[in-house]
Amino acid sequence: MSTDSNRGGAGNRKTGKERGGGETGTHTGATGGAAEPLLRVKDLVKYYPTERKGFLGGRRGEIKAVDGVSFDLQRGETLGLVGETGCGKSTIARTLMRLEEPTSGAAYYKGRDLFTLSKASVQALRREIQMVFQDPFASLNPRMEVGQIIAEPWVVHPGIVPKEEQRGRVGALLERVGLPAADAKRYPHEFSGGQRQRIGIARALALQPDLIICDEPVSALDVSVQAQVINLLVELQAELGLSYIFIAHDLAVVRQISDRVAVMHLGRIVEVGGEDEIYARPTHPYTQALLSAAPAPNPVGRKERKRIVLEGELPSPVNPPSGCTFRTRCWKAESICSEDRPQLIDRFDHGHPSACHFAELQTLPAAGTA
Repeated sequence: MSTDSNRGGAGNRKTGKERGGGETGTHTGATGGAAEPLLRVKDLVKYYPTERKGFLGGRRGEIKAVDGVSFDLQRGETLGLVGETGCGKSTIARTLMRLEEPTSGAAYYKGRDLFTLSKASVQALRREIQMVFQDPFASLNPRMEVGQIIAEPWVVHPGIVPKEEQRGRVGALLERVGLPAADAKRYPHEFSGGQRQRIGIARALALQPDLIICDEPVSALDVSVQAQVINLLVELQAELGLSYIFIAHDLAVVRQISDRVAVMHLGRIVEVGGEDEIYARPTHPYTQALLSAAPAPNPVGRKERKRIVLEGELPSPVNPPSGCTFRTRCWKAESICSEDRPQLIDRFDHGHPSACHFAELQTLPAAGTA
C-alpha cells in the first residue's frame, strides 16, 4: 500500500501575489488595466425557508445562509474563503456548482451567467468547473474500483477520452497525484484518508477543468497529511494553470495556499485581502478576533499577541442582527452599527476592503503563522 509520506511539509506554500483594488479586490495587470476575471460573483443570496405552519402553510422565516456576497477570481489564482462553521462558505460552493439554486444574484464564469444556464449547459460547463469534497470517503462510490471512479467523468461527458485510452489515462492521473497506477484496481476502503483525497483530486482533474472548488478538502485529514495534499494542489496549479476557490475554517490552512483571503461572517464577506494584509494587518474586528485565537507555533512575538475574547451570544442566521451582523459581539460597536450595514470597501486606499464602520489597521506579530 502506498503512503502519504512521499511529499514534503508546508514549506512549499505558494507565495501570495499582490492583488487588490475595488470592492471585490479586482486584479490590476502590469499595464494598470483591470484583468477580466475568470469568475465574478455579484450580490449572491441564498435563503432557505424554515418550517411552515398554519392551514395555508405560511412561512415562518428564512435561514440567510448567504446574504449578498460579491467577489472576483482571476485565472491562476486561489481565493480562500474562511470563517466559522455556518457562515455560508459551503453554500457558496454548492450554489456555484448549481447543486443549489440561488435566491438572487449573479455569477459570471468567462462572461456567462451560471444561474441562467439550462440544465444541459450546466452539465457541459462542469467539464470546466470541478469540485473536491470535504469527506474523501463519502465522495467516492465504495462499490466501484478506483479506476472506474476516475473514469466516470468520461462516461458522463463522452468523447473526451477514447475508451481504449482511458486505462492509460487513469494510471497517469493516479501517478500525477502520488499514487501508483496499479491502485486503479483497488477499492476506496483500502486507502487512507489522504490517499482517498488524492483519488478525489485525480477524478476532478479527469476533465481538465480550469476551476476547482475545494470545499474543506483537508479538514478530515491529519495535520501532516493536510500539508501533503495542499502541496499537491499547489504543484498542480503551477503545472496546469488551475484556479481554486479554497474553503476552510482553519486560518493556517487557508494561508498556506491562498493568494487572497475572504473572511466570512454570517453569510457575508467582512474583509478581503492578500495573505500579508489579512494575517499581519487585519482591519475588521472579527478577523482580528479570529487571528488572536489562532495558534502561533512561531515563538517570535507570541507573548506580544493579545487574545480577543468575544462576549455575547452567537447571532442566528434566521434572525440576524440589523446593520452589522457582528455588532452584538463587537467591542467597537456604536449606534450606527445597528442602523447602517457597513459596505465592503477599501477604507485605507490600498486594496484591502473591510466591512466595518470603525475598521482599524492592526499589526499582529506572528499572527496565524504556520
